[in-house]
Amino acid sequence: MSSTPAAPVRRVRHQARDAAAVMAFSAATSVAVALTFLLVATLGR
Repeated sequence: MSSTPAAPVRRVRHQARDAAAVMAFSAATSVAVALTFLLVATLGR
């Protein structure tokens, strides 16, 4: 008999996948905002 049930392992993996998705979305949003500011600064010259 295992000391760790399978359900918490799945839950932790699901939480890790969700965290990775949030980090990827955050990174993509940050890049988009930075590129927008770069474009505005370039056009403003």
